[in-house]
Amino acid sequence: MSESDVIIVGAGPSGLALSLSLARYGVPSLVLDSGDGHVAPRAARSCLLRPDTAAWLQTSPEPGIPATRWTRWRTQRRRQLVQDVELSEETSPVHLEQHALERGLRAALAREKLARVVTGSHLDILEQDAAGVTAHTRPRGSSGVAGREGGTWWRGSYLVGCDGARSTVRKLLGVRFTGRTAVERHAVAALRTRLPWEDQALLHRDPDGTPGEVTARPLPGGVWRLDWLLPPRGELVTPEALLDRVGTTLAQWYDTGHGEHATPGPYELLDTGVHTAHQRLAQRWRVDRAFLAGDAAHLVGALGVQSVDEGLRDVANLAWKLALAWHEAGGARGRRVDRDATETLLDSYETERRGAVGARLRAVDQALPLVRRAGGGLRTMLPGGGARTPLELLTDGHLGRGPLGAPAAYRRSPLAPARNAVDTVLVDTAPGAPVHDVPVIALTGERGRLRGRLGGRGGELLVLLVAPGTGVWDSRHWLSAGMMPELVAAVEALPLHAELLVAEDYPGAAAHTVLVIRPDGHLVAALPGPRTAQLRACVDALRGGTLPDRTPASRETPRRDRF
Repeated sequence: MSESDVIIVGAGPSGLALSLSLARYGVPSLVLDSGDGHVAPRAARSCLLRPDTAAWLQTSPEPGIPATRWTRWRTQRRRQLVQDVELSEETSPVHLEQHALERGLRAALAREKLARVVTGSHLDILEQDAAGVTAHTRPRGSSGVAGREGGTWWRGSYLVGCDGARSTVRKLLGVRFTGRTAVERHAVAALRTRLPWEDQALLHRDPDGTPGEVTARPLPGGVWRLDWLLPPRGELVTPEALLDRVGTTLAQWYDTGHGEHATPGPYELLDTGVHTAHQRLAQRWRVDRAFLAGDAAHLVGALGVQSVDEGLRDVANLAWKLALAWHEAGGARGRRVDRDATETLLDSYETERRGAVGARLRAVDQALPLVRRAGGGLRTMLPGGGARTPLELLTDGHLGRGPLGAPAAYRRSPLAPARNAVDTVLVDTAPGAPVHDVPVIALTGERGRLRGRLGGRGGELLVLLVAPGTGVWDSRHWLSAGMMPELVAAVEALPLHAELLVAEDYPGAAAHTVLVIRPDGHLVAALPGPRTAQLRACVDALRGGTLPDRTPASRETPRRDRF
């Protein structure tokens, strides 16, 4: 392998998605897979992707990956409907079996010349120097004792540990993994059946009048995933007890949906399991040239918070930063002379993502006693979430809303331009927050959605001009009109690959507003027009460039709280 490859340890969703994303940015990577490459089907092991995460990933990296969106989310207490949320393509999460996602990612990687997966590779040694990272792996099934004899040595520019909750990378780096164990437990069953409703998810509290909770979420192919809340630390769930839960729950739902004498139809039990949610956060996410992502960096999952989705958000944040540092080190963007700028760029991954996940974990800690107490119909306040009932908090977690589920806004990002460097205007997206998915037109005349242009497909940066009326004209007519020639020239002169897009409108934006958007879909700034110097200032900030109000103290290691 090339010494410049990025080494990725772990071949789960985060590791595979990172390799695929790096390939889209033109960066070679090597995935060290401790398994044999076979992805075993587990219907009871599914994942929910928020709409923006699914768009970044393009939902199905390989055509034909089965996934479903829901039309409604209903919350019921006993027999009373207490919440009914209508969902659309833009608001529904994407629900799919995790093995289907992993198979799709592997198939997509198999077509990438810049990506390689090496199976049967167990990491046991990790060393770093100023120029790169050295890793040693032993073959699958060999002795667990680390040693320099035998096995294979690998050399790369950076290394990312995506190797799960028991991360070897994290242990070799000596990073602590603090938090709590067994915060929530659920018995899980995946079954093929017909329920009284279709394409709708249900959260049912106290279904038979006694304390309890069960969720039903549809998967493709007539499959449903059912989750029953268990005591955090209790007895094992026997197969007989789980079958009894299935039969009782289906009978209750058919009774509620079809009348007193209705009986549940036949079902095929596909898979079962017990899901235990932990709350843990690695104290460091970057150690020199090594990084942590996904379950290696954090454990989430209580109150509907989705671990795979959070891991993919890590990847979206880290991939473009690694790519930018990699290209600039190789001279592709002009060799970087300011090493502190590259350090700021790479440090921002931990600052942004660890801060976001830490806030999520704190919100779960605050919400858990409110949601799980008996009764609990009163509204309560969570920072950033407004007044919510316990059942509304649960809905937020599952649907990706509020402090328990909404995408993070990196409002204090080290990559934000200095206040005196750019003139900004207000739009409905705050700086650092994810942008809205509006229809856009490329300079070629190609039409699509804004999120579909993210992730390295068009460039490392998106520049969006709000220009009412452009949608009804062929791009040949407005490319040479008004401010377009100036803006095209300004974008082409930027030191990053950037794609210029045009939109008829954007929520809260006046005509001629120019939005500068990061490759992960977060807003850098909204400018009042095509101002070349201010566009350049935004790009310099994204590259980690030192600006007048930044001092070395702003990059000091922050105080490490538990979360």
